[in-house]
Amino acid sequence: VLSTKPDQFWITMIGQTTVACSQIFILSVPPRLAAVWFSPEEVSRACAIGVFGNQVGIALGFVIPPMVVPTGKDARETSAHLFTLFLGTAIVTTAVFLAVSIGFREKPPVPPNKAQISSKAEPHYLRSLRRLLTSLPYVLLLVSYGINVGVFYAISTLLNQVISKYLPDEDKTIGFMGLSIVVAGMVGSVVCGVILDKSKKFKEVTLGLYLLSTLLMSLYTFVLRAQSVPVIFVTTASLGFFMTGYLPIGFELSSELTYPEPEGTSSGLLNASAQIFGILFTLGATKIESAYGDVIANLMLVIMLVLGTFMTALIRPDLRRQRAFEGHSVKISSLTHSTDLVSR
Repeated sequence: VLSTKPDQFWITMIGQTTVACSQIFILSVPPRLAAVWFSPEEVSRACAIGVFGNQVGIALGFVIPPMVVPTGKDARETSAHLFTLFLGTAIVTTAVFLAVSIGFREKPPVPPNKAQISSKAEPHYLRSLRRLLTSLPYVLLLVSYGINVGVFYAISTLLNQVISKYLPDEDKTIGFMGLSIVVAGMVGSVVCGVILDKSKKFKEVTLGLYLLSTLLMSLYTFVLRAQSVPVIFVTTASLGFFMTGYLPIGFELSSELTYPEPEGTSSGLLNASAQIFGILFTLGATKIESAYGDVIANLMLVIMLVLGTFMTALIRPDLRRQRAFEGHSVKISSLTHSTDLVSR
């Protein structure tokens, strides 16, 4: 709100840096919230809906700013529009903060599953971190997750720069392509969460999504030369569907592999990995694209996804949290059976 004038850019940088640092805490919320509040049959779906909410925010970020701040040459008019945009954002985020602070409890009165009862005591953070980083399945997921999401960040960042070479007079269309990636990703995250809840095939679903992401990235690399708007639209939307659909699935597989470690710690490391790879891939792809063209840059990203697919295939699916859920179900069944015998 205070940074809408040209000479106040430093305030913008401070605010942007603060928001960027805080985002890793927000992105780690869905798996933790789902595990604490929901039953085994709902946890993957709840995590997926949490990721869906994040994607809704990104989609609104594509739509609202251009509507509130139209392109113009008058700096004073632009400053006034920016003030309106920032003030509206501040009001909404403050209202959400107050609602969460006042109306949201840390955990339900009764744990929804045995896994939460067992992990009630919070372990020492550094010990937990050491256990996570010495677990080979988790380290493989940590790197492969970072690669997949990092490639997605790079594609999203360079989308306009790359596609505008093939569709030079289609700026609005390219903007809608970016929006289609996000919207398709919103659908993908929920659909994949429902599939995971029904099947409980954590590694299989993760590997399938990774493989499809790799294939679609390969298609995206070469389909641009066709200069066909519908074909590029379908390809980018499909890429968004599977790559964003991978986000909640990666969180859930992480929670399974690392139980009873806190979900916030394991998912926080995944987000940190994604940010690091995203920066590296974006910078690397930008330089390669400038020097050798977009095909070589995209092929580099495809090679990284192939590496990530191979690493995902090596993950041993030790589903610890599922075993805790199943143990809880067995105990409840035994207790119910004993009660029935006594009543007879």
